[in-house]
Amino acid sequence: MPTHQAVRVQSAGGPLELAEVETRPPGRDEVRIAVTACGVCGTDRAFVNDGFPNMSWPLTPGHEIAGTIAELGDGVDDFAVGDRVAVGWFGGCCYHCDPCRKGLFIHCVNGKVPSWHYPGGYAESVTAPANALARIPAELTDAEAAPMGCAGVTTYNALRHTKALPGDRVAILGVGGLGHLGVQFARAMGFQTIAIARGGGKEEDARKLGAHHYIDSTAGDPAEALKALGGAAVVLATAGNSPAMAATVGGISPQGELVTIGVTPEPLPISPIQLITPGVSVVGHPSGTAKDVEDTMHFAVLSGVRAWIEELPLAQAAEGYAALEQGRAHYRTVLTM
Repeated sequence: MPTHQAVRVQSAGGPLELAEVETRPPGRDEVRIAVTACGVCGTDRAFVNDGFPNMSWPLTPGHEIAGTIAELGDGVDDFAVGDRVAVGWFGGCCYHCDPCRKGLFIHCVNGKVPSWHYPGGYAESVTAPANALARIPAELTDAEAAPMGCAGVTTYNALRHTKALPGDRVAILGVGGLGHLGVQFARAMGFQTIAIARGGGKEEDARKLGAHHYIDSTAGDPAEALKALGGAAVVLATAGNSPAMAATVGGISPQGELVTIGVTPEPLPISPIQLITPGVSVVGHPSGTAKDVEDTMHFAVLSGVRAWIEELPLAQAAEGYAALEQGRAHYRTVLTM
C-alpha cells in the first residue's frame, strides 16, 4: 500500500512526531485529498490531550484542511480529481439521523470531525466523506482557504445568524485566531465594530483589522465601556474565558445577544436577573457545514477578509503547535505540504 507523511501523537499528551503512514484509498462516498495546507487551531490542544470522548490513538490532528482531490471513491459524481477543496470542523454527516432529517447537518448524531473520527490534516493525504467538501474559490490560495474551514466559518456564520443589522454596534471579545477574523467580518458586514481584549497590546492590530473602537478589559469594566459607546447589539465571545464573557453582559443592549464560540468548560458566571430585565440572550454557536464554509470563502473574496497567517512546513508542525500551546503563536499558523 502507498504511504505518505503525517504527524502522529501516539498517546494522550504525547509529542507530535512525523511518521510514514499508509495512505487509505477512499471508500464509497469518500474522496482522498492531497493536502497542501492545514491550519493549526486552538482546539487541536484538546485533541492532543484526549479532551473529547471516544478518541483513538495514534492521532493525526488538523481540521482546517485545504488541498486537491487525488482520488474518488464509488458514488462520488459531483466532484472530480483535481478539484480544489477544503474540509473544516464539519467533517461529514449521515443524512439519516433526526437532526439531519430536519436539515440540521451540523448537529448530526453521527457527525465526523477530522482528527477525531478519522486522521486529520497535519498530513500529506486525508481521506474524507464527500459531503464534507467545500469548493475553494479561485481567488483564494490553499493557505488562505484552510483557516476558513474552522476559524473563518465559525466567526462569519455566527455573526450572520445574529439579529444585528448594518450600523448596529457589534463587539468582538478577544483578538486572536478567531477574533481577528471576527473583527474583519463584523466590519465587512457593516457593523460598528468594537474589539475587546486584555491590555493595550492588541489595539493597533484591532484597528488595522477594522475595529472602530477598542476596549482594554483590564483598564476598567468592559460592560461600562460598552454602555458608554451606546451598548452592543451583539457580543461575539471568541476568547475561551467564561469570566471575560460574563463581564460584557451588562453592556449588551436590550434584546441583545452574547454569542459564545470560544471553547471552555468553565461555567458562565451570569445571574438570571442580568438576562431577564434587558431580555438578553446567551447563545452557543457551532461552526458550520461545508456549504457554510463555501459561503464564508465567497464572502471573504467579496470583502477582502483574510486570516493573518504564518506558514510553516509540515516537518515543523511540532514547533507550530508548541507556539500555540505557549500562547506565542501568530494569529493563524498554517502548515504547508
